[in-house]
Amino acid sequence: MAIASQQAGVGSPSGTALGGGVARLGVPGIVLMIIAASAPLTVVAGGVTTNYAVSGITGVPLGMLLLACGLLVYAAGYVAMSRHVRNAGAFYAYIARGLGPEAGVAGAWVALVAYNAMQIGIYGMLGFATSSFVAAKTGLEIPWWIFVLVTIALIAVLGVNRVDLSVKVVGVLVALEFLVVLVYDLLALATAPEGISAAGFLPGDLFATGIGVVLVMGIAAFMGFESGAIYTEEARDPARTVPRATYTAVIVIGLFYAFSAWAMQMSSGPSEVVASAQANGPDLIFVELGERAGTLIADIGQVLFISSLLAALISFHHAVARYAFALGREHMLPRALGRANRRGAPALGSIGQSLLAAAVVVGFAIAGTGSELGPLYPVLTLFTWLTNLGALGLITLMAVVSIAVIGFFRRDRRDTTTWSRLVAPAIAAVFFATVSVLTLMNWNLLLGQEESTPLTFVLPGLLVIAAVVGVAIAIHARHRRPHAFESIGTGVMPALRAED
Repeated sequence: MAIASQQAGVGSPSGTALGGGVARLGVPGIVLMIIAASAPLTVVAGGVTTNYAVSGITGVPLGMLLLACGLLVYAAGYVAMSRHVRNAGAFYAYIARGLGPEAGVAGAWVALVAYNAMQIGIYGMLGFATSSFVAAKTGLEIPWWIFVLVTIALIAVLGVNRVDLSVKVVGVLVALEFLVVLVYDLLALATAPEGISAAGFLPGDLFATGIGVVLVMGIAAFMGFESGAIYTEEARDPARTVPRATYTAVIVIGLFYAFSAWAMQMSSGPSEVVASAQANGPDLIFVELGERAGTLIADIGQVLFISSLLAALISFHHAVARYAFALGREHMLPRALGRANRRGAPALGSIGQSLLAAAVVVGFAIAGTGSELGPLYPVLTLFTWLTNLGALGLITLMAVVSIAVIGFFRRDRRDTTTWSRLVAPAIAAVFFATVSVLTLMNWNLLLGQEESTPLTFVLPGLLVIAAVVGVAIAIHARHRRPHAFESIGTGVMPALRAED
């Protein structure tokens, strides 16, 4: 018996409509989810510090501005397409509509691997940071994975509820993140031992040996900025909301990262910042906060560092669940994943992601028992391996999406300009393809390896396998389930035949 097709976003709360068929998210809510995925405090405390330490150059602030400009160029085509394609599986739908169904499903599977890797990898840092903080303050040695499993349970509860509940939680966490970093920045500028200067923003500071590392490590700080389009089905007036949120988020985090990286340089002095970063690592800002504002402020900063990881985990969790929903709705994954619960949440995708995360964490916990890496095991393995894998996948997808934008508007120019439908996407495609190549060229360095091991090739190989699986599923659908094949990237649930 055939079941009539349903347009995405139409139907009952327990059907194919995210958010219960009610548009709940405005620009502020989407901006918060985007910024949360970028984890500002985590980026400044961990990413910026590590960038200085590994690259050995002082051009990190300028590098952040350059990357932000590159992302704004990319956004021109990306948001132009978001006005015409409303789908929770953003990359999936864009690639399918621009380059064909097979490429779309391949991109969706790569996105699933990448977003899962980012989300699950962050648990490694959260477990280490929480366990270390509790041990330092109470003397209790609690295994890192216990904190992670508790966090997975918390996020699982948020994931099966309306997204606006997560936005409220994330909003508070993001505001506190910005506050503690701004306190650090102002104290840094007030005590600058070598005075205030333009060091870090001068071309010679960046265009030197090490620029590739700055760009590769810096782009990871922006991962999640593309997630605005994932919420198009739950946004009020998505044709306006998503573009405004995307541009706002890129500008805010780009300026914030550049300013904070510069303040960190002023804090130690341009001549000492690299040495300070190498000596203290991610603890640098907390050490300096303790020296300048007292132990209590430093402790609060460390707690907020943990909460910034929680905010990022929530954001990436929602991204994974919505990709699973989009694929399930169009029968590229089990159909049950493509139905929302009575709260309008992609519940099965959310639960599946939580179970996968728990399984991976337990696996790493067992493998790390007695490891010579000691307490740093979850950081040097789970966090390092998976977040770099996720970043590589997302960077590569952004290059492909840029090409897809050109393909989409080549057939129908609609209300676009030459800049947004051709020039900007072409520049973005070259930009992200270059960053992808630089990432692979520095892959051993990113993984902390002195020489290649099987892991060096297995991790990027997972993305290739995901793409091949996606193509195979699409080809199978084309020959055996043409009704499902025709729905790929449309956001429409295909009609079911009697044999389905």
